[in-house]
Amino acid sequence: MIEIQKDQSFIQTLTNHLDHPDKLTNWDGFKLAYQAATFTTIPQFDGLLALDHLPHVDFLEHQVDAANKVVHQMNGRAILADEVGLGKTLEAGLILKEYMIRGIAKKILILTPASLVNQWVQELNEKFYIQAASPRKKQAAWKDWDVTVTSIDMAKREAHREEILSIPYDLIIIDEAHKLKNHQTKNYQFVQSLKKTYCLLLTATPIQNKLSDLFNLISILKPGYLGNLTDFKKKYQTHAKNNGNIEHIHSLVGKMMIRNRRKDTGLDASKREVVNERLTFTEEEAALYQELETLKRNHPSFTWLTLAKELCSSREACYMSLKQMKSNAESESENIYDYFIEKIGQLPHHVKAKRMAEIIEQSGEKFIVFTEYRATQFYLQWYLQQHGISSVPFSGKFNKSKRDWMKQLFKNKAQVMIATEAGGEGINLQFCHQMINYDLPWNPMRLEQRIGRIHRFGQEKNVKIYNFAIENTIEDHIMRMLYEKIEIFKNAVGDLDLILEQIPGGSFDQQVQSIMSQSESQGEIEIKMNNLVSYVEYSINERRESS
Repeated sequence: MIEIQKDQSFIQTLTNHLDHPDKLTNWDGFKLAYQAATFTTIPQFDGLLALDHLPHVDFLEHQVDAANKVVHQMNGRAILADEVGLGKTLEAGLILKEYMIRGIAKKILILTPASLVNQWVQELNEKFYIQAASPRKKQAAWKDWDVTVTSIDMAKREAHREEILSIPYDLIIIDEAHKLKNHQTKNYQFVQSLKKTYCLLLTATPIQNKLSDLFNLISILKPGYLGNLTDFKKKYQTHAKNNGNIEHIHSLVGKMMIRNRRKDTGLDASKREVVNERLTFTEEEAALYQELETLKRNHPSFTWLTLAKELCSSREACYMSLKQMKSNAESESENIYDYFIEKIGQLPHHVKAKRMAEIIEQSGEKFIVFTEYRATQFYLQWYLQQHGISSVPFSGKFNKSKRDWMKQLFKNKAQVMIATEAGGEGINLQFCHQMINYDLPWNPMRLEQRIGRIHRFGQEKNVKIYNFAIENTIEDHIMRMLYEKIEIFKNAVGDLDLILEQIPGGSFDQQVQSIMSQSESQGEIEIKMNNLVSYVEYSINERRESS
């Protein structure tokens, strides 16, 4: 039963005001006050009020559905785990805007990798009309800002930690949340200690295979929701073959996580066109590559593996490693390193660099080029300059201001961005639709992260991807036996991260490295790689059939 209390003073106050007209406002003032009051009311509980305030943003159906579900069904605590390029940031921004309009989120903290801070601030301002602060000084007035974007590393510093932990935040958003999977890290413990009413975790690679990782992420959102870790693992592992129990676990997790896949969203405005290019070493390069195998006899297998991979990338990358190995070697081992260093100095320009320049010159379009090595990055920038092609580097060692500057130079002036692996995460480059994977990563999920920089929400053109590999080398095995067989380039495989991490005997990266370093012959590599790829292929087909 609801008790209704009458305002006992209203009539008397109105009567007094009527007797003193100077206390009454004019008609225009009344209309303005009335209009202001209507803006502060909530006309409906269902649906999203924010959509009417953001007519300039063309949200996709799955993004609106995700925001609706978080607000109305999940009580503002969720893992947003869409595949790469489906707009998780837009979903989080829409949820944030909705809570701000409804007046239930005023104090907001957004934690993101340092390289993405400026990008978040810019998107909140341009797309959602939300003014966010980004502290840059040692002494930051955290309590004075309503919406703050910063990195976990900065927030947990001694100068800021206590003040931030004392603030009761209405909403906390954490980007790249999969990095918090280990509850023993200081980052995890810091985030767990934050005072928060609502919380969103954003990740394109949700942890689903390791029970402890999954438990830890869920525990950030709802401590105690899955009980304690010991009982949770015991229950799951004891009844691992009980389908009913597994379905129950998945049901619990499903209530906390939203994962949209590209194939389910209809996001096919742009297609992937893939060109796998097998290049041939010159006679000098091929001879040196074969000679490097002699290092297997008297050196750790990792030595040969490192140098072979680097020679497939550039003379410079291999040279830098040999110089380092020589400085660390005992005197009797120096001669072999001197021999290879001299040989490298006699090599011509790398076959990959020549082909890269040809493709870029013929196209005339912007390109992002990915390499595994910084020495190669420097070499390629010099090589392009010799051919009259402008380029900018992108590295994980750059601070966030320099990263933003490189991105702007690439967008407005340079034709090429040459990125190390740091460029495979976070930055959005929809204005570019051509990519060269100069060096192939051994983990397909890292490749998918790279492609996601240009093949993502907002890309209107077809994306063209060139993948380089040197024939009869380690790279050739990776391209021929992994990427081409699985066709990972052409079709983003949902939950591939889960498949690769569940391989018996260690992670995918570890398996490939072990095969390459421990095999005695090309034939042995072929057999072992075939077995590994067959397992991955079988797992993918099983998932496709069951979905």
